[in-house]
Amino acid sequence: MTTDASPLTGYYRFHARIYDATRWSFLFGRDRLINLAAATVVRDGLERSARAAEIGCGTGRNLLALSRALPGASIMGVDLCRPMLERARRAVARTACPAQLQCAAYGPDTFASGSLDLVVFSYALTMFNPGWEAALDTAREHLAPGGRIAVVDFHDTPAGWFRAWMGVNHVRLAGHLMPELQSRFTPCRQELRPAYAGLWRYFLFLGQK
Repeated sequence: MTTDASPLTGYYRFHARIYDATRWSFLFGRDRLINLAAATVVRDGLERSARAAEIGCGTGRNLLALSRALPGASIMGVDLCRPMLERARRAVARTACPAQLQCAAYGPDTFASGSLDLVVFSYALTMFNPGWEAALDTAREHLAPGGRIAVVDFHDTPAGWFRAWMGVNHVRLAGHLMPELQSRFTPCRQELRPAYAGLWRYFLFLGQK
C-alpha cells in the first residue's frame, strides 16, 4: 500500500476543513455499512469485547458511530493524513469516544496477526493507488479466524469524463475491488447501488475470513 503521504496530505490539507460538511452528498452507504457491520458483531456475541479498526478513518465520523453501536468494544483508527487525523482527534476528545488513533500508513506491522474481529474500509481502498491489493491481504492477515471485513466504496461509472475527474481527486473508479474482496473473503452481504441516476455505482461488502 502507499507509504507516500505527501500527495494525499496536500489534498486533504484543504479538504479536511470541509470534509464532513460536504461528503454527505456523495459518500453514500457509510451509515448503512456501520450498522450492518455492528449487527454482525452483535450476532457473533462480541459487542462488548470486539477489536475493531477502521483503515483510512479520516475525520473519525465512522469511529464515533462504531463506538455508539458497540459500547465496550476496542476501536482503533488508522490514517496517514495528519490533517484528517487531527480532526478525528478533536472529535474523539469532544465526545469522549474511546477510539485509539494512529497516524501511519497501513501495513503488516500496524496490528498483530489475528488480532482484529472487524476491519472497516469506508471510501478508502479506491484511493490506495498503489496499495489496495496489499491492504486487502493485510486486512485478512490481521483478522482473527471468523473475523469480518466491511467495505463501502465507489465501484464504477459509464462516464469517461467522470472517471477522469475522480482520478484527479485520487480515486480509481474501475470496478476492481469487489472481485478481489470476493476472492479473499467469504461474502456475507453484497450490495451494488446507483448514484445520481447511474452516474456512478457504489458497493457495500461484508465478508468473513
